[in-house]
Amino acid sequence: MSDSMPAKNATADAVGAPADAQPSGEPRSEAAVSPDAALSSHDTSGGVRGLLGRVVKVQSFQILLVLFAIFLIFAALAPDTFPTWANMRLVIQNVSILAVLGVGMTYVIITSGIDLSIGSVLVFSGVVAAKAMQASGGDGWGTAILGIVLSVICGILWGVLNGYLIAKAKVPPLIVTLGTLSGALGLAQVITDGVDIREVPSVLATNIGYGNIPGTTIPTISVIALVFVIVFGIILHKTKFGLYTYAVGSNEESARRVGVKVDKHLILIYALSGAMAGVAGILSLAQYSTTAIAGQSNTSLAVIAAVVIGGTSLFGGIGTIFGTVVGLFIPAILQNGFVITGVQPFWQQVAVGAVLVVAVYIDQRRRAAASRASGTGKRSLAHLFRRSA
Repeated sequence: MSDSMPAKNATADAVGAPADAQPSGEPRSEAAVSPDAALSSHDTSGGVRGLLGRVVKVQSFQILLVLFAIFLIFAALAPDTFPTWANMRLVIQNVSILAVLGVGMTYVIITSGIDLSIGSVLVFSGVVAAKAMQASGGDGWGTAILGIVLSVICGILWGVLNGYLIAKAKVPPLIVTLGTLSGALGLAQVITDGVDIREVPSVLATNIGYGNIPGTTIPTISVIALVFVIVFGIILHKTKFGLYTYAVGSNEESARRVGVKVDKHLILIYALSGAMAGVAGILSLAQYSTTAIAGQSNTSLAVIAAVVIGGTSLFGGIGTIFGTVVGLFIPAILQNGFVITGVQPFWQQVAVGAVLVVAVYIDQRRRAAASRASGTGKRSLAHLFRRSA
């Protein structure tokens, strides 16, 4: 059997079919587990009209239309200030760090898991990096690279701890990451005595935090985030690792039966989420020039909300990095638009909450319809409280 066969059979199981349902070896496509991939799998003989009809049905495209509609409304209400590049540049810069966190969270939620600890891991990684750079005493790239490496390593270690407890000890992901959320934040406060560190090498702040790509006004930090989004988007949608991720999230036991090393894969996924938190920690240090220990209390929930709004299913097996990016921009545009038009920014939380509920409702309806069609039972949010669905 070739290396690709287990993944293909796992994909078959992911939609409720037996692992050997296609003995002829005809592979099922990613469309089976990724609705957005369905577009490419369909016959295009229906012409342009049929193609447009299928594009409209793609979930990420629908979310993009919502974002576009919100943009047009605020552009009409404040045409002189809202749709300007200076304002959009600010929005893009504000979303950049969350986009890095959203990459890891998308992978985690596709496996039907959750990671509540990323905000605290971000803080802990930033604190360790800041302490090391402070002790080194330098202000150049050598000191900055030391901090970057330590921040990413700290994030990976927390991620591996999460993954090991979830995959091997079978502790529910909600409980594990709730515990590490508290543990990472507490250790960060122990290391700093609860006082923010404000000594950050100037090369980080000037070149990454506030810097632009040479010759442009494009924020460097946003380009860095874009690189992570593109690289891990390709890995998720075009590689065996990504296919295994969808398979584990769709049906963990079926994936295990056809040869996917589920435990190892889950540890890698949570290590990835931790690594992204470590990267975000150093980016946060660069942008704010402080560890901001008390400033990340809502980060995890904001990222989870954006991932779900972007179409990634809390039930696992469905999601895209593109959808996550769009999901991050919806609350950011809402907040920015409310501020510019003079509406209390608190309404942004109300609007985001409403969009989040609608997104979960639509996902649940889609899942129920798919379950009825395949004759399998529905899954519920209760799976977050146990390891195996």
